[in-house]
Amino acid sequence: MPIDSIDIDHEQRLLTAIREFDRVLGGGLVPGTLVLIGGDPGIGKSTLMLQALHGLAGQGRKVLYISGEESIRQLRLRSRRLQTVSPHLLVVSEVEVEAVLAMIDSVRPEVVVVDSIQTMFSAELGSAPGSVSQVREATVRLMLMAKRSGIPIFLVGHVTKEGAIAGPKLLEHMVDTVLYFEGERSQIFRVLRAVKNRFGSTNEIGVFEMKEQLSERPAAAPGSVVTASMEGTRPILVEIQSLASGTNFGTPRRTILGLDSNRVALLAAVMEKKIGMHLMGYDLFMNVAGGVRVTEPAVDLAIVAAIASSFLDKPVAERTVTMGEVGLAGEVRAIGHADARIAESAKMGFTRCIVPRGNLKRLAAAAGGEVIGVSTVTEAVEALF
Repeated sequence: MPIDSIDIDHEQRLLTAIREFDRVLGGGLVPGTLVLIGGDPGIGKSTLMLQALHGLAGQGRKVLYISGEESIRQLRLRSRRLQTVSPHLLVVSEVEVEAVLAMIDSVRPEVVVVDSIQTMFSAELGSAPGSVSQVREATVRLMLMAKRSGIPIFLVGHVTKEGAIAGPKLLEHMVDTVLYFEGERSQIFRVLRAVKNRFGSTNEIGVFEMKEQLSERPAAAPGSVVTASMEGTRPILVEIQSLASGTNFGTPRRTILGLDSNRVALLAAVMEKKIGMHLMGYDLFMNVAGGVRVTEPAVDLAIVAAIASSFLDKPVAERTVTMGEVGLAGEVRAIGHADARIAESAKMGFTRCIVPRGNLKRLAAAAGGEVIGVSTVTEAVEALF
């Protein structure tokens, strides 16, 4: 067809009633979309899918959860624990693709979840379930079903030891959206990150099970600094921890978790040259609390503050948040979204913000708080300690 002759009506996206989930999807589910959700075993993929379907079922929509790994009795027990019981939420335990497609045709649900795609198999192929050919064949058939019927389908995928979704890489090219569920099972929150999204931004993340306050942060502890990092359009407060201890070896150790190790080494060199802190005689250990990974340059000043705090054995004031990019000359450069970062900090109870002086002109004062502009790392350390 000529592309200008195709009618396009404004399609209403389906909302799951989980705001974080809808944001990562790009504002809700587009009809006929195929979404692949990957993550480590036990991270919470199946739990999230049950909760999302329950949100849709609560709006009176008929939804179908197809499990290849659990019996319907096990699903019922988990659903009771999660309080996701609804007469509109249909469940079935099935692994044969032909039977699954026949069910979707007969039931005509508004949303379908297949958990997991690795368990699906076609009787027409001779290979074992979970093999590359079986996973590819099942995905192709479900993709065709989604496009022809307009029913959004979620595929849950296991992740290999290397962190990639098990099965052919082709899967990621076939689907419309690829989401990764990240986080440590021992931590209090998970991050849902879009790696590919034909109907939304790949810069958005969703945060689940996050407490309203950093209640576990130690009070008046040297080496602990809070900063505001941007994930897509959303500011998130993270705690950066540092420990500087005298080295027993000729070459000091640099153990970095959750940060770019090269960036930390660069900032340590700037501190040696511009502030006079002799870090070459110290082992340096750095961590981002909660298992989060932060890579943007706007957290540079917080890294410098955490190292200085541990080196001087002086804590940063409890309600202080620090942000800014640091250059090789020791200058503190302006950052983007400073107003959103400060607003989020104020919302979380922080009353003092150390920011680049270049951002002060464009900033409104923090509600009931103090915003201090600095232009060099020396000024920043003086303002903090």
